[in-house]
Amino acid sequence: MSFNLGPYGESVDHALAEMKVHDIMGRIWSRDHTVWKQDPTEITNRLGWLRVVEVMKDSINRLVSFTAKIRSEGFTHVILLGMGGSSLAPEVFSRTFHVREGYPKLFVLDSTDPDAVSYYADYFNPERTLFIISTKSGGTIETLSFLKFFYNRMVNTVGGDRAGEHFIAITDPGSSLADVAERHRFRSVFLNDPEIGGRYAALSYVGLVPAALIGVDLGKLLNRVGEMMANCRPANDPAGENNSGARLGAVLGELSKSGRDKVTIFGSPAIESFSDWVEQLIAESTGKEGKGILPVVGESAGAPEHYGNDRLFVYLRLGDDDTYTDLCNDLVHAGHPLVVITLEDEYDLGKQFFLWEMAAAVACHRLHVNPFDQPDVESSKILARRMVAEFKEKGSLPDEPPSLTDDGMMVFGTAQSDKAEKVLTDFIERNVKPGSYVAFQAYVKPEPATYAALQSLRVAIRDRYQVATTFGYGPRFLHSTGQLHKGDGGGGVFVQITSENVRYVSIPDGMEKSTSSMSFGVLKMAQALGDRQALLDAGRNVIRLHMIKDVIGGVNRLSGAIKSS
Repeated sequence: MSFNLGPYGESVDHALAEMKVHDIMGRIWSRDHTVWKQDPTEITNRLGWLRVVEVMKDSINRLVSFTAKIRSEGFTHVILLGMGGSSLAPEVFSRTFHVREGYPKLFVLDSTDPDAVSYYADYFNPERTLFIISTKSGGTIETLSFLKFFYNRMVNTVGGDRAGEHFIAITDPGSSLADVAERHRFRSVFLNDPEIGGRYAALSYVGLVPAALIGVDLGKLLNRVGEMMANCRPANDPAGENNSGARLGAVLGELSKSGRDKVTIFGSPAIESFSDWVEQLIAESTGKEGKGILPVVGESAGAPEHYGNDRLFVYLRLGDDDTYTDLCNDLVHAGHPLVVITLEDEYDLGKQFFLWEMAAAVACHRLHVNPFDQPDVESSKILARRMVAEFKEKGSLPDEPPSLTDDGMMVFGTAQSDKAEKVLTDFIERNVKPGSYVAFQAYVKPEPATYAALQSLRVAIRDRYQVATTFGYGPRFLHSTGQLHKGDGGGGVFVQITSENVRYVSIPDGMEKSTSSMSFGVLKMAQALGDRQALLDAGRNVIRLHMIKDVIGGVNRLSGAIKSS
């Protein structure tokens, strides 16, 4: 790990010296909640990740035996149903390690878009598919909706007596999901350590069950984790050059306080999905009490002059990959701070999971926030539940007339033009200022063409206004960056993009129930409307653009308007 911090190096060294005097690393390892807050609530019971290797090494034999059984019974596909911390680490393993010959392929569903749900329902042979239902709380509405939908389909395919053989659960002891799994005779239930929070759960059953199923060598992975844990212990270095977690955390925290609070991550193509996991960890851990570090991932590389002075760059480099080497040299030459982290191979991701967990905890110490709570997440959930309740009572979601309808696009927000694209440019120019960021929240079907169009729009705004841009599919991002959006200092400018649904997909009212009082499309829209209202209630600037027919064409119109403005 190398650092080019320029004038910021002195403040980082001062922070490390101060941490050494107060034995911060030693106190973290001894589970001292006062490192962050005087109140131990949601701290002392959230430090199980510090012992994850010793706990999970005892589970390797169980996971290997379980995987062998799944293979021997001819399962060819595994679909993980989950959100946020329950889905992001499995996605990293799936996209990085792919699948060993003879092992099932792993897919992750974390979108309530009905077209996405339909794809997973239609594409896979149910009799050869194993579903992982992953939610630590056991109550995540999206995950339980997925479960009811796919369980009912499985009952219709193989019968009620055999349906449970196609499902396993990963959850905390005593959760409602654990009860459901027992009642419906799931093949297996993996009870996670309840003292590990969702975003810190990558190396628990949450990540390792799906990793085992695609043939990842768990012993090798956990040995790498152990190496990083040893590096981060105070016995190695109380807080200094050789303690990677302390140093990276101090860099994140101190540069954030100096205005470099947009951590822009580039990753070698083979490991780029890891950035999505880091995004949730950093955003949800730090984004509260009017503070926050914004992770910027997936933003296309640009020339140094397109970046403002609020950026800290991180290059996650696999082996001798040089994809971003020239860019990094140019960024340093232009005066931007840079951290380069080199991974020997894919198994070094084990080190990286723990490194970033420790760094997030240290950064939150420097920012004086609790890394383990998420106080602003509930606001969106409450509003979404109200809208769902209204739908069930009245048969429709709360009605709000658009302020403008223009050529297949509806605008919800202030409109002082008769052209939707002009409304967007006016909105951005009115609200963007140095240090702002523009967040695109797309409640649409995740697919490559849509992603490419939205990436083009991101680049157009970044290059035109020199501000950071982020992108997330809804409701997935609610479990990742949603906390920061409402809990940080208020620099976000939010562009919601919603769309009509091609297909109607019902959510069953329960396990083995054919009745339905709501669809996935309604759930998705309720969450979009709920989060928009939560953002407005938090004083954020939000505009919603609803694509009536052509999502990609509409987004391309917006990009063209930004480029020509």
